[in-house]
Amino acid sequence: MAYVLGIDLGTSSLKGILINKQGEVVGESGYDYPIETPKIGYSEQNPELWMGAVKNVIIDLIGLHPDMKTDLEGISFSGQMHSLVILDEQKQVIRPAILWNDVRTSKQCQTITEKAGDLLLEVSKNRALEGFTLPKIVWIQENEPQNWDRVQYMMLPKDYLSFCLTGNYVTDFSDAAGTLLLDVAKKEWATPILDLFDIPIERLPKLLSSQDKVGDLTDEMKTFFGFKVDVPVFAGGADNACAALGAGIIKDGAGMCSIGTSGVFLSFEKDASADYQGKLHLFNHAAKNDYYAMGVTLAAGNSLEWFKRTFAQEQTFSELLAGISEVKPGSDGLLFSPYIVDERTPHVDSQIRGSFIGIDTHHRLPHFSRAVLEGITFSLKDSQLLMEEMAGRKFDRIVSVGGGAKNADWLQMQADIFNATILNLTVEQGPGLGAAMLAAIGAGWFDTAADAAEVFVHYKAAVKPIAENVVAYDAIYQIYRQVYQATQSLSHALLALK
Repeated sequence: MAYVLGIDLGTSSLKGILINKQGEVVGESGYDYPIETPKIGYSEQNPELWMGAVKNVIIDLIGLHPDMKTDLEGISFSGQMHSLVILDEQKQVIRPAILWNDVRTSKQCQTITEKAGDLLLEVSKNRALEGFTLPKIVWIQENEPQNWDRVQYMMLPKDYLSFCLTGNYVTDFSDAAGTLLLDVAKKEWATPILDLFDIPIERLPKLLSSQDKVGDLTDEMKTFFGFKVDVPVFAGGADNACAALGAGIIKDGAGMCSIGTSGVFLSFEKDASADYQGKLHLFNHAAKNDYYAMGVTLAAGNSLEWFKRTFAQEQTFSELLAGISEVKPGSDGLLFSPYIVDERTPHVDSQIRGSFIGIDTHHRLPHFSRAVLEGITFSLKDSQLLMEEMAGRKFDRIVSVGGGAKNADWLQMQADIFNATILNLTVEQGPGLGAAMLAAIGAGWFDTAADAAEVFVHYKAAVKPIAENVVAYDAIYQIYRQVYQATQSLSHALLALK
């Protein structure tokens, strides 16, 4: 039986899914690894842990399906975006990877913004934020010049895996778009930006489309795993791009609401012409020649997890949310803003903090629980509204993935707040499914992403908005939109007292 393997390299774990030509997941395996925080605001990881996890995952799957040794037709990747991996001339890791959620680079972001001016937004389509890769490079230049002098290879996490497996040094457009070093429209390294920051272009990897072949497993790797045939490796994509592909976000009118620790509202973009002025991210898609726009809520599922841990530690999530259906939209006058770990879209503010507003003596736990879900969803609607107002987007369907897709009441809430039909996946495999689809396209199983989606992506029954709830939520959302301005100065003043 022919297989492809999709590998999802996440922040805290690596997962692999084995899929056959019928789009069936026939095997899964995953391994966790730690994040190191040597100082406040630092977030680092040893890249060798990722490679160790890949080896374990492949060994596990071969144990489940020994015919993989002759029938595996492709491997591809989804990877955490932005994180910086640097290697020396001997192809050895110089220092731990600086991860996407590392926030040490505020000073470097300011430097980049001042030095690059309008060029950065014009070319990369994004503003300098701590999560992106360029600020991490500038930080190393300024703070670890001895390491910068040794750098021969700069790569993103998933590309480290393909480098180890094939010996070839590449990245794909969707991941490169998150570095601030790519000319997103032209799909080439932005030499004006490289020159501004003294980054030699020869240190950067070759650019490929996500389904393009990187190479075959090296002889050493074939022997290690016991493969009897050459196994092609395909470039893969950034995690959000792969998640969008795996959710079928590959045509106009399609959007995605992804609620994990953070939250993402994402829209399909046919080209790079939309001018979001840096208020939203615009990246290359894993689907060839396409794009997507994205807004981010930094504490989406994290807000719910914090609320449960703090106020209902003994309850399961199902128990915590069991009573919310009895509470009317708007939680009887209670609003929650999910700014508990700063905010990204539409407010780039590292000092804003969350709040409950409108607390009354009649409010009980179900009111607070529903308010948390509503606040998270309102925050993601901020991104939807920017897409509609700034680029004329109209969403006829939104695919809900992650934690927000696991509760029927929350799905209905999304339909009502977004005023759109909500779909969720029959089998949600996240970015790993998108990675497997890229391997399948690269291996010749399908010609296009649309062809692959016909086989790999299926939805449950649609959730339609309820007209009276849409009206109620529109009024409440207008009040929610005032919360940021009303609490900004208070949040900043409180932090100044620490």
